[in-house]
Amino acid sequence: MNLANKLTLLRVVIVPFFVLFMCMEAVPLNYFWALVLFGAASFTDMFDGKIARKYDMVTDFGKFLDPLADKILVAAALVCFTERGWTASWVTVVILVREFAVSGVRLVAAGSDRKAVIPANIWGKVKTAATMGGIAAILAMRIFSDNIGLIPELPVQIIGDVLMYIAALLTLISGVKYLYDYREFIDPSK
Repeated sequence: MNLANKLTLLRVVIVPFFVLFMCMEAVPLNYFWALVLFGAASFTDMFDGKIARKYDMVTDFGKFLDPLADKILVAAALVCFTERGWTASWVTVVILVREFAVSGVRLVAAGSDRKAVIPANIWGKVKTAATMGGIAAILAMRIFSDNIGLIPELPVQIIGDVLMYIAALLTLISGVKYLYDYREFIDPSK
């Protein structure tokens, strides 16, 4: 297994530990440790693809695991956020439905006669950056609000809601664009 794939796999391995810290309120500064893990996992996402392309380490395993690792990390964070009341359940549903839909189109395209590989587009990258950035920002605010008590709850909730609404909007735009651009693979007449 090459370095790029190891970084991607590391992102998946980090997720249960992230969830553990999100759920363990008895651990001092649990949201801080969750943020550290989320940040580490997010950084692996920035580097694994660059390393794979620069050093010719692109593999089918990496093409499969990289987007899956992103989805696992974001889904875990959103489920934890929803459980805590930090984000609306509809935001989580919108983001997860888009991820399932795009993954489904990619699977159909890969299994088609053309064996098409659907790359990430700019909207998908912007959506991922906004979602991961929003999650990190909310965790950072929660450290100072819930763990330390320096920031009142209301502004943290309002800012968090706005960040997640932006992520949901970008998710919708990205999902609609993917479905439109690759509609040939999901045409019900075929």
